[in-house]
This record gives sequence, structure tokens and C-alpha cells, in this order.
Amino acid sequence: MSGAGETPRERDERRGTHGHRRGQGPGHRRGQGHGRGHGVTATGRHRGVLAGALAAAAGIFVVEIVGAFVSGSLALLADAGHVLADAGGVALALGAAVLATRPPTHRRTFGWARAEVLAAAINGLVLAGIGVFVVVEGIRRLIEPTAIHPGQMAVFAAIGLVGNLVGFGLLFRSRHASLNLRGAFLEVATDTAASVGVLVAAGIIALTGFVRADPLISITIGLVILPRALRLLRDAGHVLLEATPENLDLEDVRRHIRELEHVRDVHDLHAYTVTSGLPVLTAHVVIDDECFRDGHAPQMLDAVQRCLAGHFDVEHSTIQLEPAGHTDHEHPAHA
Repeated sequence: MSGAGETPRERDERRGTHGHRRGQGPGHRRGQGHGRGHGVTATGRHRGVLAGALAAAAGIFVVEIVGAFVSGSLALLADAGHVLADAGGVALALGAAVLATRPPTHRRTFGWARAEVLAAAINGLVLAGIGVFVVVEGIRRLIEPTAIHPGQMAVFAAIGLVGNLVGFGLLFRSRHASLNLRGAFLEVATDTAASVGVLVAAGIIALTGFVRADPLISITIGLVILPRALRLLRDAGHVLLEATPENLDLEDVRRHIRELEHVRDVHDLHAYTVTSGLPVLTAHVVIDDECFRDGHAPQMLDAVQRCLAGHFDVEHSTIQLEPAGHTDHEHPAHA
């Protein structure tokens, strides 16, 4: 039987839980919001895959540059430029992954984890620039066609296709692990399609003599590149501007925390992504005043962070517990 003067701690001990109201469980306990280390990022776990893709891209670039000058094909040159962006992007991703393993410091409290996102943004910019160049040069060659050697063009395109298929296979299973891996996969995927396009153009020129097939395929490659580059830039910008992670609904987070015993309100709720796979959340949680008087506040902190880890997979959270009157003298600009 509960007494009239029962404290929050005694009431929770009697119930045997610090969980949610309405019968909801507290979720899986994953530490106190800091269970995931900052040393190895999503890209860092796939460095071997990136190294293999970089070696394949470097070989394709050399082959296609030689082929473009030998055959006179803009499509091969466009594909070589795209491969150069592949190699540069993968090299940036590898470098960023290595930097991300460096430990946090007082000046960089998350270490170099966000270097991955910067690399993805640079990759997107380079890719967009190549797409624009290919489209513009393709239009120029439609107006002023140049001589093409389709046999040589086909040989070098076939070699490029084999190399691209190797890179495609290496990156396929890891493509959703991070923005950098996604960007690298998209580039190799469009490169593979481009190599097929170059082979088709070589066949058309060989069979019909229609040399404008080369710039037409080049323009198509450019138009395939551009939207993918823009999406990569948009996603990198989303992280760099510290927008709320797309898979996290803050109103849902607020509702779950409010359903915890002794929680009165939630405000100053913010969430952002440091790098792929590392969301961060901060919040001010107003709890019953008696929780501070009877030493129950630490258990409340545990309950909130278990809720965030169990329901939303947010393992790095910073929670400020407050008595009810504290909001009266806080800055009013926060949500």
C-alpha cells in the first residue's frame, strides 16, 4: 500500500520501473548516452573497400585518357573526367576516414569526424562541375562535329567498363553506410553506365558514320551526373548546417520523453548529425521538484537517455534536468 507522503523514488521502487507511462517499456539500455565512440566512423569501417575502388579508378583514368586522345572521343574524355572525380572523391573519403580516427581534443571535441561530410561536399562540387563541362562541350560538338575512331574508342571503353564493374562490385554492399560511401558508389555506378554508353556510341559510329552519337552520349552522361551531384550536395549541406537528422522526428522524441514518469515538460530540444551514423541530441527536461529533494534525479537522467537510445538510436545525448520554475528565467528563443 502506498502512503500519502510517498516520494518519487519510493513510488518507482514499489512499481519496479522508471519506464514510460501507458505501459511503454523504457527501451534497451545502451549506456548513458555515450555508448558509441568517436574513433571509427561509418566510412572508416570500410577503408579497405575504398582503397580497392581507388586503385580501380586510377587505372581506368589512365586508360581512358589515353583512349580519348587516340580516338578523339569526347565521351571517353568525359568518362575519364568522371573517373578522376571518382578517384579524387575516394581519396578524400579515405583521408577523411583516417582523420576521423584521431582522438577528440579540447579544441575539437568530436575529433575530425565531420571531415567525412566536408569530403562528401567537395566530391559533390567536383562532380557537378564535371557534369556541366560535359554538357556544354557536348553541345559544342553537336554544332561542330569532330572526327572519331570508333574501333579504338570501343576498345578503351571496354577496358574502362571492366574496371568500373570491379569498383561497382566493391562498393555495392557498403553504399548505404555513409555519405562518402554513397557518393563513391553513385560515381562508380554512373561511370559504369557511361562506359556502356561509350560502347553504344562507338557501335553507332562504326555502323552508320553518325559521329554526333559521341556528343549525344556525352550530354546524356552529363545529365545523369548532375542530379546525383546535387543530391549529394544537399545531403552534405543538411549535415553541415546542423539540420535535424531526417530519420528523427523531434515531436515524437518530445512525446516519448514527456511520457516518462515525473517528467513535466521538454524544451530546448535540438538534434543534429556530426557525421554519418553519429546523431547528437540535447534537451532541457523539466521534472517534479521532489526528484531533486529525494535524490531521484540521477535515475531520471538514466530513464531519459535509455528512452533516446532504445526508441531513437541516439546514443550521444546531453540532458539538463530542471525544476519547474527554472524556465521562467531562461532565454525565450529556444523551442
